[in-house]
Amino acid sequence: MAFLMKSMLSNQVKNLGLGGGGEESTEESTPSDPAAAAGMTREEYEEYQKQMVEEKMERDAAFAQKKAERAVLRVHLREKYRLPKSELDENQIQMAGDDVGLPEDLQKMVAEDQEEEEDKDSILGQLQNIQNMDMDAIKEKAQATFTEMKQVAEQKCSMM
Repeated sequence: MAFLMKSMLSNQVKNLGLGGGGEESTEESTPSDPAAAAGMTREEYEEYQKQMVEEKMERDAAFAQKKAERAVLRVHLREKYRLPKSELDENQIQMAGDDVGLPEDLQKMVAEDQEEEEDKDSILGQLQNIQNMDMDAIKEKAQATFTEMKQVAEQKCSMM
C-alpha cells in the first residue's frame, strides 16, 4: 500500500515539474542497422544469421528425434503391459519419420527385461522359484489348512 501511494505521489510531483526527478532522455544513440549495432559488416551479419538459423534447425531436428525415441519407448511399454495406445506418441513418431528406433542404451535394457521374463516363464525359472521358497512357512500353512478342514469335517459328520 505504501509503495502504491509513493509511486502515485512521485508521478504527480514529476508531472508538476517541481523537481521530483530529472528529465529522462529517450534519445537512442544506437544505430538503426542491426549489423552496425553488433559491430559487424552487413555480409558478416547475414552469414551470422544464416548460421543461427541452421543451428536452430539442427537443434529442433535433434529434439524431435529425442521426442520420437521417447514415444517409441512409451509405445513399447504400453504394448508390453497391455495399456491403451496414445495418439500423441504415434503422432510424434510420424513427425520424426520412419527412421526412429530405440537408443542403444534402451535397447539393451529392453533386451535384458525380455530375457528376465523368458527365464521366469521357463521351467528352470519356476524351479529356481521353488528353491527360494520358505518350506517351513509352506508346511505350517498346509498343516493349518489340514486341521481347519478336519475341524469342519468333524462338525458336519457325526461318525468322526
